[in-house]
Amino acid sequence: MSENTKNKITLTPSSVLNGESPLVLTATLEPVAGLDRFQPAGFPEIGHVIYKAPRANGVEERVCIVDSAASMANHLESVCLRGAHDFELVDDLAGMPYLRCVTGTLDAAGKLKERELVVTSLTEGHRIASSYFLEGHVLAEDGSQISRPADKNVKKSKGKESPSDANFQTLQDKLAADFGIVLAGSSKAHPPAEKWWNVFKTICRFDPNSLVHGVLFPQWQIKIPRFLTAHLEAFGASRVDRSGVKFDRLGKTTSGQPIFAVDDATAQAIRATFVFDIGLVRSFGRTKKNGNAEEQLGLSVEQKEFLVALALWKVQHLLASPFRFRSGCHLRCVGVTSGDTDAEFSVDVKQAIKNGGFATEPVTDVYWPREELYREGKDEETPEANEADQNAGEPSTDD
Repeated sequence: MSENTKNKITLTPSSVLNGESPLVLTATLEPVAGLDRFQPAGFPEIGHVIYKAPRANGVEERVCIVDSAASMANHLESVCLRGAHDFELVDDLAGMPYLRCVTGTLDAAGKLKERELVVTSLTEGHRIASSYFLEGHVLAEDGSQISRPADKNVKKSKGKESPSDANFQTLQDKLAADFGIVLAGSSKAHPPAEKWWNVFKTICRFDPNSLVHGVLFPQWQIKIPRFLTAHLEAFGASRVDRSGVKFDRLGKTTSGQPIFAVDDATAQAIRATFVFDIGLVRSFGRTKKNGNAEEQLGLSVEQKEFLVALALWKVQHLLASPFRFRSGCHLRCVGVTSGDTDAEFSVDVKQAIKNGGFATEPVTDVYWPREELYREGKDEETPEANEADQNAGEPSTDD
């Protein structure tokens, strides 16, 4: 069969939502500029991982982990932003809800002016569950802080201390109230089965991206696994050991002229695998008979289609042009398949956002006073502890 007449499947949000679960897409990649070598993810003095995978007839294949599921989630989120240091959404995603942690100066009326963006739920590893959002003060559209409700019996999340002024509502207060999970007569919160519909609806209203890549609220025992899981691996891989050198021409450091090791790899094939757990998305909402009428529980069909559209759009844009996964790992896509069939994307994410019924002002700003946000850490914290915190930035929500 010629290339022009080869069967091809067209992926739309509706067809995927109503299709088989899971949907598995495989993208074949290759280094740009005709290079043989590429640099997988690795750690100093350890390098990258190459393991022997069993194949048929007792044969073993050397497989290299180029990027983990957590790293691929970060890459997929990065295509939503205008640039590595520009946290504004791309035009296609205008109107999609997400969270911003902001600081700045309050005027005499207590409204935030000269707003300074710190992080967003698309750049923080824990997304909506990050302490940058949970412990900050929710801002109204006019920049004023919202008064805290009288009932403060919500168990605090672990992490950063909240801003010192307890008179204003934190995002944690807001989420617990909207989830409806505060247990009567208790300071604890936990979702009974019937409250999970509120959990799904509320997260979708504030940060639907968290439903795509997973979210964990350990203080409330709320754990939602990834709907989209991706891996990047190289098959038939071999390690390439090379070195580099640092020159200190003015002699201003104590390092001298060190030689350091660099681990590259070559491979017969590089493949990215994207697994869409469609059954999980379907479980986020359904209708229920209530007399002669139907009651909507959780997410509507349109909202679930938006989640699928967002996931498909991310994969499409990650593969649309050569993507730099890291220094020395600049790869381009040469084909996408679903099983043995070539696949193409047909996604109107702008229309999906409109159909999702989100608020006119979908972005939620959470405020931290500058002096609390940027205060120095405690003396007992060590560099090793800080490094561990950084490495733990991506929640393992599908373990």
